[in-house]
Amino acid sequence: MTGHTVGIVGAGAVGQTVAALLVGEPWCDRLLIISRTLERAVGLAADLDDMAHLARSPARADIAATAADLHQADTLVICPRATFTNSARRNVRMAGLTANAPLIADFAHTLTGFTGPVVMVTNPVDVLARLFATISGAATYGIGSATDTARYRAALAAHHRVPVGAVDGYVIGEHGDGAVICASTTTINGRPCTVPIDVVRAELTARPRRINTGIGRTRHGPAAAVLSALRKLLAQEDGTDVLSVNRAGIWLGIRLHIRAGQPTAQPLELDAHETADLLTARTKLEAAYRKISHHEQGAPACP
Repeated sequence: MTGHTVGIVGAGAVGQTVAALLVGEPWCDRLLIISRTLERAVGLAADLDDMAHLARSPARADIAATAADLHQADTLVICPRATFTNSARRNVRMAGLTANAPLIADFAHTLTGFTGPVVMVTNPVDVLARLFATISGAATYGIGSATDTARYRAALAAHHRVPVGAVDGYVIGEHGDGAVICASTTTINGRPCTVPIDVVRAELTARPRRINTGIGRTRHGPAAAVLSALRKLLAQEDGTDVLSVNRAGIWLGIRLHIRAGQPTAQPLELDAHETADLLTARTKLEAAYRKISHHEQGAPACP
């Protein structure tokens, strides 16, 4: 396997967790870290070096002095978060739209022409993946629906008292209140099953709140979704993921089969209700993007 350099934008909860996971990956030779404060980037790099030495990992952590230095990376993970108070009770992830959009746009302007895959974590992930891709021209993937799918399978497995691995089902569309639960194609041990939509949707809403209440921020689930995507997009393994990608001009979660680093869409057959939900999600995501599309124009302002 060829060693890769992974650029990490943002040294908060998710950035730290992603970086720690990557130290254990045999294909990751170098981490290139940038944060809004140099002190945070320096601290994370030093901590990762300690981890690498103790874990006998060849990976090394370096600091990107400017966003332009990230062009050295083979792939990017975008996970900064603007400073704002999120008091929303509904559409919680969408509440960060106007605060996070200029931050993402600034990085995208600096990274115009980046040729490797980009994994977007910052919420609202579907809309900001589109913004980054539109400005930079980079192939950009959002990881929100991957996390939703994992939570869906866990909730359904608990309801039916079966192992999570027995459940094959997906959540697509928006990573948020407009998530589309693909109940009509969900199976347990290869057989159609009953999906208590209200119970599952309540769990999809409650789970991130439970995590935030307990530890302040979701980090491990999204970080694992990033790692899963990177392994496939960098051709370390083949497999299926649910990632937010361009579908007729709008980024939304869809099932992808990724082979030798090349993704192919594998749309699911949807019933009438699911089709309507997906259309609603598309309309919502398009309306959200219009609110921030003015950021497509502008000069880079990243440190």
